[in-house]
Amino acid sequence: MKAFRMEGPGVAGVVDVPQVGGQAGDVLLRVKMVGMCGTDLNTFRGRNPMARFPRVPGHEIAAVVVDGGGELAAGTAVTVLPYTCCGVCPSCLRGRVNACQNNETLGVQRDGAMTEYIRVPREKLYTANLSIKELCLVEPLSVGFHATARGRVEAKEMVAVFGSGGVGLGAIAASAFRDAETIAVDVDDTKLEVARKAGAKHLVHGKREDVHARLAEITGGRGPDVVIEAIGLPETFRAAVEEVAPTGRVVYLGFAKEPVKYETRHFVLKELDILGSRNALPGDFREVIRMLEAGRFPVEDAVSAVVPMEEAARMLGEWDANPAKFRKIMVEV
Repeated sequence: MKAFRMEGPGVAGVVDVPQVGGQAGDVLLRVKMVGMCGTDLNTFRGRNPMARFPRVPGHEIAAVVVDGGGELAAGTAVTVLPYTCCGVCPSCLRGRVNACQNNETLGVQRDGAMTEYIRVPREKLYTANLSIKELCLVEPLSVGFHATARGRVEAKEMVAVFGSGGVGLGAIAASAFRDAETIAVDVDDTKLEVARKAGAKHLVHGKREDVHARLAEITGGRGPDVVIEAIGLPETFRAAVEEVAPTGRVVYLGFAKEPVKYETRHFVLKELDILGSRNALPGDFREVIRMLEAGRFPVEDAVSAVVPMEEAARMLGEWDANPAKFRKIMVEV
């Protein structure tokens, strides 16, 4: 069967690979569409320490059932929870399987779904009354939804999200879906406009405006109750703890690529909750599906391009050269 595979930094293309194998009871899927995220871009660049070459990417998946083993009818459209869990590490024993120490995400630590067919355990599949493109958005949006759950966001709270890329957009949509007053902070006008359509009530342009002054103005001088950092820069890591309200919550989604120096008095004097957020849980998938089925997300605005598998390498090259140009790229298999 055909697959899109990354052979090394900057080298990728469509190749022939063996037909899929799997465990007894796995469901055979025909892959229809796969989204690409920043993790895939970093793999393409050779900067993803969790991925080894050659690697078939793909963990944002929309597919249809070919053989459901009697549990799912052929032709049923599904999306896939792309993570594994070992069941014995501390995270798994606490029920937080999304943070399994031995997790292997499709397309990262193991070959992914940018192939014609894959086999997946039945418990990893989610059906929904959604289009193929919407199903392909469930996983990336669920990462932001999980961050919002980690931040314990409630209705009427003020939530600032630093970054309106794919993951940040999920956090914005999730906060708005929980009826929080959501503030999107970014440096790109197009991304801010998509954030507005996803539910952000306030938009802050990080280059044209004084972020501190604007957040103070919006929140009446209190600061946001929750700040979700979805960029991964030292300055936004620091800004999160500086801008959040006393006794507020800070949730980190991004990785800073260098050490971050903090003024640690903020942690103590504000008595902050500092939280990390990784991947997503089944409940996050179900909440995203409810939101999409309710028509509460600007699907078409969030997707920059849809290309055939033969053009995936070209798109990765263009994305690498101009990261700000793209929001979400989807590949038709």
